[in-house]
Amino acid sequence: MNIEGNKVVVKKSTEEVFNFLIKLDNFEQLMPENTQKFEVDGDSFIFGLKGMPEIRLVMKEKTAHSNVTLGAASSKLPFTLSADISEISKEESEVILNFDGEFNAMMAMMVKKPLTKFIDALTENITKI
Repeated sequence: MNIEGNKVVVKKSTEEVFNFLIKLDNFEQLMPENTQKFEVDGDSFIFGLKGMPEIRLVMKEKTAHSNVTLGAASSKLPFTLSADISEISKEESEVILNFDGEFNAMMAMMVKKPLTKFIDALTENITKI
């Protein structure tokens, strides 16, 4: 299952956006309002949204100034969340969030709507950094 967020413009350079996203503490600022738990532990963080199980994300890949990819810490529900960053100008960047997960049809049907709302919230909050 693949969910691609909207392309958003951030009034920061690609370097600034990249540096913001590789500091996992900063993801707390991007979380939706219904976040009940957020804890950073080394190269991972765990978060819990109201009515959803807690999820741990681990830093998987970093490509300087162009991509940050986080992945599920558990192999039970394998997925990645990546942020692709591209330069518009020296002071503006374009960011696209992409969720890619391997779920069976029933699970995909259950999680598609809440995940889409989650990606939309992260995307909207990225514009405010």
